[in-house]
Amino acid sequence: MFVFLFEDGTRYNAKMSRGSRKEQAQARWVLPVSIIGIGVMGCASFYLTSSGIALAFLHTQPVTYDRSLSASTTFPAISTEAATPPPASLNIAAYEKKLLQIANYPVISTSTASSTSISTSTLAKRLWPAKNAPLPLAGALLPFNRIVAYYGNFYSSAMGVLGEYPEQEVLQKLASTTEEWQEADPSTPVVPAIDYIVVTAQGSKGSDGKYRLRMPDDQVDKALDMANQVHGLLFLDVQVGLSNVQTEVPLLEKYLEMPNVELSLDPEFAMQTSGMPPGTVIGTLDAKDIDFAAHYLANLVTKDNLPPKILVVHRFTEDMVTHYQNITPLPQVQIVMDMDGWGFPAKKINTYNQVIASEPVQFTGFKLFYKADLQAPAHRLLTPAEVLQLTPEPSYIQYQ
Repeated sequence: MFVFLFEDGTRYNAKMSRGSRKEQAQARWVLPVSIIGIGVMGCASFYLTSSGIALAFLHTQPVTYDRSLSASTTFPAISTEAATPPPASLNIAAYEKKLLQIANYPVISTSTASSTSISTSTLAKRLWPAKNAPLPLAGALLPFNRIVAYYGNFYSSAMGVLGEYPEQEVLQKLASTTEEWQEADPSTPVVPAIDYIVVTAQGSKGSDGKYRLRMPDDQVDKALDMANQVHGLLFLDVQVGLSNVQTEVPLLEKYLEMPNVELSLDPEFAMQTSGMPPGTVIGTLDAKDIDFAAHYLANLVTKDNLPPKILVVHRFTEDMVTHYQNITPLPQVQIVMDMDGWGFPAKKINTYNQVIASEPVQFTGFKLFYKADLQAPAHRLLTPAEVLQLTPEPSYIQYQ
């Protein structure tokens, strides 16, 4: 379900962000939201289903918000209670062994009386593990762990789990879901995460004509606090509209320089190439946009002595990411290509195989929709055990 928060020109007093945490709480930005309708656009090219895109149109009191005005804001302390110090060096043998495990190819071997091996020709044809990805710096989470994230925006109950339920209920559901994944694959520890849409695509152009709305810091702080409560990660999800990655990502630096904050990019709502408003056509990002984000994160890792960052790129059509073969994973940044199309199980698996698995970058992800995946003819979600049968096994799982 893809949702747009509409603007009508009301201006936010950004000076509120300069006060203390107590003053900010008292002057909290209020954005009343009312759903005025849901419509289905029947264009098969939008998704790999004939039902098209479902849009929930929201009316809001919009704002313009200058993130730079709150540079001095203090944030909740990063929890270290459940954290373990990163290793001094990467265990290369363990890393490569785990990569082979999550590649998840069926066992095809030739046996002799003295040995069992896989033929060289068979290995050469296999796309996974990805061939050109470098070894990561010590402390990398992938592939040693699997991330399970809950997605959404607090201002909308239609954009995902985060805005649909009260905070503690979301965290309880997340704990239950991570437990399911841990039971499905006991060999891979599960790291919980909050995936918060920090820049949302808009149905109206706004004062600067960019068709996107940046969320205020108090909302990002809420998402960060939720991640800290579960000793997990926070992914900041960016829908650039007619803006661009080069403009939007640096505005998030004070969060991205925290050790448990990662980045997600959503090409569906990146409209600079087409020049069209979000939701009218599917957007696209090029490898150079993704590489900009990766290098930006890598510089933060180096400057602040951080563990390697994770960059997630959502994708459900080939055209959403152009020149994928030019995307360059870095030792400081692990890149996940995440299949985020919705539909019945066979269709989702086919999209994963055609769009993600067949064009390897480094790691893969898989998105499950609590509601959209149940639209007819679908009647159930894929189970963790079923998703783990994919080649390769996804390292990042997202629920909307």
